[in-house]
Amino acid sequence: MCGIAGRILSAPGVIGNDLVELMDAQEHRGADSTGFAIYGPQRDYGYVLRGMGFDKSQLDQDMRDFENLLHDNGSGLMSDPTIIRNEERHYCFRMEIEDPDDLAGWVQDADTLSDRIEVQSCGRSLEIIKDTGSAAAVADKHHVRDMVGTHGLGHARLATESSVLPNASHPFWARPFSDVAIVHNGQITDYFTWREKLERQGYRFLTGNDSELIAVWVSDQMKAGLGLEQALRKSITSIDGVFTYMIANADGIGFAKDRFAMKPLVVIERGGDIAMATEEQAVRRVVTEEADVINHDGPSLIGLWGVGNRRLAA
Repeated sequence: MCGIAGRILSAPGVIGNDLVELMDAQEHRGADSTGFAIYGPQRDYGYVLRGMGFDKSQLDQDMRDFENLLHDNGSGLMSDPTIIRNEERHYCFRMEIEDPDDLAGWVQDADTLSDRIEVQSCGRSLEIIKDTGSAAAVADKHHVRDMVGTHGLGHARLATESSVLPNASHPFWARPFSDVAIVHNGQITDYFTWREKLERQGYRFLTGNDSELIAVWVSDQMKAGLGLEQALRKSITSIDGVFTYMIANADGIGFAKDRFAMKPLVVIERGGDIAMATEEQAVRRVVTEEADVINHDGPSLIGLWGVGNRRLAA
């Protein structure tokens, strides 16, 4: 029932506003939580982190412990963190950090604090913003409409199997790889089998959401040396279930559909701009000019779209 969306602009623009419109149009598919993965200006040094703490009464201690952990990994804050709070118990944060000595090692250490504070994205350009509520509510709280970039993903979630907290919401970061995010519509039926296999390899799952499996699974394929196109193709025959998912990196967006083609995806390409969503009425919200809609309704499909002339790879 969840709704997913993707947007690529031919030149940097207010990508946040378009993603909010795409998800607002699909709010009826799930308003428990809404999330966005936005690819803004690429930085040469340092990472942007987005995440959440589970108890805002422990905010000061959380931040002290997190900063100490950064220092232990050869990193540190590049600016004061931005903290976003409301009437909920959790809080959200954005911070910019120096390059750790080893990114994967730092992520592993950061995950030891995941019962208190969770990093939900790490990127040179990627920022994942997700929270409880509708697209409009999340956008207003986190100022998503004003965010500038070239491309991004969106997700409207109807929680059926796991917590409504933002950490169980989409998009998911493909930890520990920077700038890789996924959104998913469907259900993974061999979730526990794959989760056990990946946990034996040392991967850690931070939620009970089956969609997190896709992000971790793709991470493992990347670690094994597969390119994004290869990983997309392999996922169709390796993962059981009904699914359409989109994966993004700093260069663009790809998608994969299962062998049963149960979950729709429609696409409009016009003048170098691309809009993708579960429903046609959503893409028509951001592409108002006359344009043909491509229905990717067949089984075992994949697609790749790069930004500008960049080659999409992972």
